[in-house]
Amino acid sequence: MSTWMVVEDEPDIYDVLLAMFEIWGIEGIAFVDGGEAVAWVEDVDKGNVTGDLPELAIIDIRLPEVSGPEVGARLRQSPRLSKVAIVLITAYRLSPDEEEAMKSKAQADALMYKPLPPMPELRRTLDRIIAERKLKSAQPTLPTNL
Repeated sequence: MSTWMVVEDEPDIYDVLLAMFEIWGIEGIAFVDGGEAVAWVEDVDKGNVTGDLPELAIIDIRLPEVSGPEVGARLRQSPRLSKVAIVLITAYRLSPDEEEAMKSKAQADALMYKPLPPMPELRRTLDRIIAERKLKSAQPTLPTNL
């Protein structure tokens, strides 16, 4: 069974996402603030978390304690979670420069605006993002000093 992670401080949104995951047969892990999510990543890195690790993280940009892009950056630093697909979500309209800055800080695969698309479209989009991240992670990295 796949596992997906949600970091969202708006209960209505994470409840809906977790319900969708359940319908899709996906295990959901949810955190209501960035600090909780980062503490969990640290537990994973220490080997304190057993079971399946998420292949996708849906992270709200504006969170209490630690921002969404900072949570994404922490995931990318984790030896065990660095290959997770990261989707930032926000209800706030961002300029193209702000979008790029947020995605860059989190090393996110995508940024989506709330309200999120209908269930079938959301599932197709998230599956595509996960597949693209797996491809990216499987490719050997080339030295940047060529």
